[in-house]
Amino acid sequence: MNINELEKKARAYALKNAIAHEGKAAQGPVISALFNEGLKKNEVGKYAGRISEIIREVNSLSAKEQEEEFELLKKEVSERETREGLPELPDVGKSGVIMRFAPSASGPLHIGHAMTSCLSFLYVKKYGGKFYVRIEDTNPENIYPPAYKMIEEDSKWLFDNSAIVGVQSDRASLYYDYAEKLIKGKSAYVCTCSQEDFKKHSLEKTNCPCRKASVKENLSRWERMLDKGNTGFKDGEAVLRFKSPSGMKDPNPAMRDFPLARINTKKHPRQGDKYKVWPLMNFAVAVDDIEMKMTHVIRGKDHRDNAKRQKMIYEALGLKGRFPWTAFLGRYKFKDMELSTTKMREAIEKGEYSGWDDPRLPTIISLKKRGYRPEAFWKFAEQVGLSESDKVISRDEYFKLLDSFNKK
Repeated sequence: MNINELEKKARAYALKNAIAHEGKAAQGPVISALFNEGLKKNEVGKYAGRISEIIREVNSLSAKEQEEEFELLKKEVSERETREGLPELPDVGKSGVIMRFAPSASGPLHIGHAMTSCLSFLYVKKYGGKFYVRIEDTNPENIYPPAYKMIEEDSKWLFDNSAIVGVQSDRASLYYDYAEKLIKGKSAYVCTCSQEDFKKHSLEKTNCPCRKASVKENLSRWERMLDKGNTGFKDGEAVLRFKSPSGMKDPNPAMRDFPLARINTKKHPRQGDKYKVWPLMNFAVAVDDIEMKMTHVIRGKDHRDNAKRQKMIYEALGLKGRFPWTAFLGRYKFKDMELSTTKMREAIEKGEYSGWDDPRLPTIISLKKRGYRPEAFWKFAEQVGLSESDKVISRDEYFKLLDSFNKK
């Protein structure tokens, strides 16, 4: 596909996507459509800037202008792309895809979880492969013990008994092995600076003194982080940091020697006092994705920086070509419905609700009890698709749609 043909098709698909989403096209669906037209994954970087520019141009048009221009270009849109269902994913192997959903152990699943997780599940259902549900519980301070069983039960129902459920805290020793690999590869170091001092270094774009420590010194400090005795580091005294290739001068502050693991001696509800060092989200996710051979990831667009951090960890481990294809979704914002499991739990404890299955709560266990079927959530996710557009929706609007899918 030459550049002129690509630009014409990109504009046609951007117009089509914009018309379907209140005048705002998103990059994900447009690129997905271009894959169907012959765009190769290794060409995305080359053309991404121009495609983004085309999308911005299309989004600046009025609804009438978009419709008028699409009439002139609609012949560029393939018939197969206009079919109902999920847009195709790029680089799907013969064995299918490996995808995941990672809820925290703070409560049961709710409709917010269903919107993103069902999309990944449906792709595994479409292509074959594996679908993992990874319960994130490496922060001992934000765990609701009954959540483990609740998430497992919700997953069995929502994902047709096909999800492989795992728990991050059960894999702590694996994260330690990867931490040593990064230290030995000079891609991580143990920082003993105070939070205030490190923040100052970050703001001034200067390296902290710990960055100069040798591999031998860092391994010794790492052992002190793990040591539960009197000679070991205490909470807040040391942090394992990623040694960013561009150092502390990276234009994006989020990329400047971000933390990988910290000490937290609070008793873990599942692991007790077995561990004192816990991986932070980006490190745990990168390690899990590597070990589970993740091929495609769908996540909220608020995780763009996290995806960049995780890609840097892959590259530091010599796995640049293994990083999964990633799509980013816009957020569904509910005007009048609370989705925080922490706040729901507090309300239940105050007696405002009878329990997690109270019919007024948007939890999966509640909606299951009310007669909703898993397929209704699948159809809702399919309709949302790979859209990066944020949407504001009311409780009534959401349930009107869900009810229509449930009847079908």
